[in-house]
Amino acid sequence: MKHSCKLLCLIITVYCLKLNAQSYVGNTVDNYAGVHSLIYNPSNVFDSRFKADINLVSVSAFGGSDYFGISVTDIINSDEGFDFESDAEKFPTDANHFFVNADILGPSFMFNLSPKSSVGFITRVRTLMNINKINGELFESFSEDFDSDEDFNFNQDNLTGTIHAWAEVGLVYGRQIVSTEKHFLKAGATLKYLQGAGSMFINSPNLTGDYDATNQILTTSGQLIYGASEDFDNDDINFENLTQGFGADIGFTYEFRPTTTDSLTRKHNKYKFKIGASITDIGSVNYKDATLTTYNMNATVDASSLDEEEDIEEFLEENYTGTESIVNQKVKLPTAFHLLIDYHLTGKLFVSLQGNMSLVKENSMYANSIINSATISPRLETKWFSVSSPISMRQHGEYAWGAGLRLGPLMVGSGSIISNLISESTKTTDIYLGLKIPLYQ
Repeated sequence: MKHSCKLLCLIITVYCLKLNAQSYVGNTVDNYAGVHSLIYNPSNVFDSRFKADINLVSVSAFGGSDYFGISVTDIINSDEGFDFESDAEKFPTDANHFFVNADILGPSFMFNLSPKSSVGFITRVRTLMNINKINGELFESFSEDFDSDEDFNFNQDNLTGTIHAWAEVGLVYGRQIVSTEKHFLKAGATLKYLQGAGSMFINSPNLTGDYDATNQILTTSGQLIYGASEDFDNDDINFENLTQGFGADIGFTYEFRPTTTDSLTRKHNKYKFKIGASITDIGSVNYKDATLTTYNMNATVDASSLDEEEDIEEFLEENYTGTESIVNQKVKLPTAFHLLIDYHLTGKLFVSLQGNMSLVKENSMYANSIINSATISPRLETKWFSVSSPISMRQHGEYAWGAGLRLGPLMVGSGSIISNLISESTKTTDIYLGLKIPLYQ
């Protein structure tokens, strides 16, 4: 495990996933996305192109950092293997960010209940990590065991970080609200029962310091709060000791249908354009007996004595005075607003604009958040086959260009695969893969 974990064990997840981790980027706008579209807007459960849609298993991973930049070409062409720590390009600032979103969609289904309503059932396992506003130079020094010949000082403000792993079971209901000759409106909601596997969190409102390279002395001042839910191990996340919580999604979709005729049925797309809006992940998970330790960071540390195998708790306990407390901790879900505008160009060609915006403040403790993004995605869409090419602007200045394919029961894609291949230094990456049983109208 990298030595940087001594200061922030939250970053362990980044190294474990190697940054190969929003969910199903580009896939959920497809009119044949079925169950997958419900995780962004539950109103999609009604008036779908399916009699029923059954997901067997799907996996999506999204992750990155504005601190690291990697070249996929260098990884592919490397004869001796790509050393992530030494070969990756680094962009340290006073406030770097790390983020990971891993999403497994388990056995799930949706079907029509009546001419004006539909239902769905969703199972998911999710792990999110956010580290916000970490001083990049400090992180780099720790990751390199303070092997530097240069002095430096730092001012770390409003550092927050949260890892949270949980499972959820959701019941989805959607129905028609308005249906006239040219206008159509539907609404939907998902009620979720949450089972939390655990959480880990770190916060420092202010931490300053100086490093003396000649004597390898680190002098710090300020405060750092570190904690975890009971028995949570980020190296080995399991779902044996679970705690409960509740959540909800709500969404609406409007369609403008200028040429609707009696010959068009549910198996046809009737709109010229549609607008969907939703709020997802309203809710939280409550953890009892979480351990919270507040460390007084006013101390001087011999950096040369740092042990590579030492974990975060050992490092803090050996060098700083901490006050421990047992608390009941509420961890908020990554509440977000989603907006979709989908335009039917002609025939089987569509283009969509999708925006995803976090409703959780970046410096919030005990909460995760999605990465804000805007994606434009042209696609060719048929019943058995779709191909899309999403282009996104992502928070922290990263652009991404990807490709996706749906072929009957199989879907595979990435919102960043093309930009990852052509860019000399990419900061985010994602991939998804799924298998389902579609029963078309």
